[in-house]
Amino acid sequence: MNKKLLTKRIAVFVLLSSILLHPLSVSAFEKSDGSVAKDSIYTNTSNQADTHTSFKISQIFLPASLIAVGTFGVYNSGFKRVNNSVKDEMDKLRGTCYFHIDDYIQYLPVISYIGIDFIGFKSKHSLKERLIIGATAYISMASIVNMTKYSIKEPRPDSGAKNSFPSGHTATVFTGAELVREEYGLGPGIGAYTIAVGVAFLRLYNGRHWFNDVVAGAGIGILSARIGYWMLPLYQRWFKWNKFSFDNNMVVIPSYNHVERSIMINLSCSF
Repeated sequence: MNKKLLTKRIAVFVLLSSILLHPLSVSAFEKSDGSVAKDSIYTNTSNQADTHTSFKISQIFLPASLIAVGTFGVYNSGFKRVNNSVKDEMDKLRGTCYFHIDDYIQYLPVISYIGIDFIGFKSKHSLKERLIIGATAYISMASIVNMTKYSIKEPRPDSGAKNSFPSGHTATVFTGAELVREEYGLGPGIGAYTIAVGVAFLRLYNGRHWFNDVVAGAGIGILSARIGYWMLPLYQRWFKWNKFSFDNNMVVIPSYNHVERSIMINLSCSF
């Protein structure tokens, strides 16, 4: 095998592996009793509002590195050869068989982030806090992705449309994956990150993005999720959430409309 091609494949493998193993590396900060060490973004494990959540410079290393590598790929001719090599390999692997499930499963992590608390997984925050953290994260992600897309205008590999960099699907799914990891810990985090890497792979497999697009998208997603949590102490002070705890009550009532022959689900939440 050509040495240059082997080097490119190794580089791709290392980058994807570092993203997939991110939940493991961060979870190393967790103590054996289930609490979280000082370097983590959490200082409690109850549904009580956080009172000591703070920004840590170490939390930006991975997302900043991924964004930097992805941006480097837009302008560097050597990285463009890596992009073309990955595209050629994916074209051979795909042939005429496309899978567009990535258009849907990109939302699975964020759905899990909001809802798996109700099926037995213990969350670190109340539903109200998770909703505002998630909203902040996705507003941040959408703003960064769209401003970057229309500033850099990188052509897509399949259509030439000038909105390839960064990958919005990848940013979306990695935002959700990091939210799940931060909120629920290692087990659910690994599951969410597995889905995230799968979506990133499918963006390459379907020829929708260059390799550097998905690398930067992953970095933006992780960073956006952390922005949501960094903002939490401000929300707690603004809305005085640290003075009391929240109890989440949710009632799901299915019903059947015999006239229209349709099934409906009524959801009632109280904060």
